[in-house]
Amino acid sequence: MPKDFIDFNQKTGFICDMDGVIYHGNRILPGVADFIQWLHEENKEYLFLTNNSGYTPRELQQKLARMGLDVPEEHFYTSALATAAFLKDQAPGCSVFAIGEAGLLNALYDAGLTMNDVNPDYVVVGEGRSYSLDTLTKATNLVMQGAQLIGAPLMEQKVLNAAHAFQQDTQFHTKMPKGGAAQ
Repeated sequence: MPKDFIDFNQKTGFICDMDGVIYHGNRILPGVADFIQWLHEENKEYLFLTNNSGYTPRELQQKLARMGLDVPEEHFYTSALATAAFLKDQAPGCSVFAIGEAGLLNALYDAGLTMNDVNPDYVVVGEGRSYSLDTLTKATNLVMQGAQLIGAPLMEQKVLNAAHAFQQDTQFHTKMPKGGAAQ
């Protein structure tokens, strides 16, 4: 057996990225259905990760179900859940002004955080399909008034997305040190 050989049968658990590993767009990649069936048959622990903060675990479960895969929602962990857990650990019960989709908003609520558009402790920016100038201006002003900027990790795209552009612009205009916002 080669020195670098990995015996997957000996492994008790697996952590897999989703986009580009499990699926691409709305198409399951070759071998994935067999891999998931093997995980179930061998009673392996597994977790699918995504840096897309826009979706809830239930939405991801349904997305895979539409593609023919049966994966219970407890097997998904998103950047929104990680962001909410980070804030809950750093400042339990804090308030946030959040820009993002259902995945981010639900994760923040579930972590016991409250929404506040007047004087939040944090401005949290995640994936979004509908940013407005008013919302981004409000967020920038809140950061300039002292709210900490937290960027839920963003999906890499060929075209710079609005959330990333906002995070970079806000860091520049509020004189935040590079890396001053959690990403």
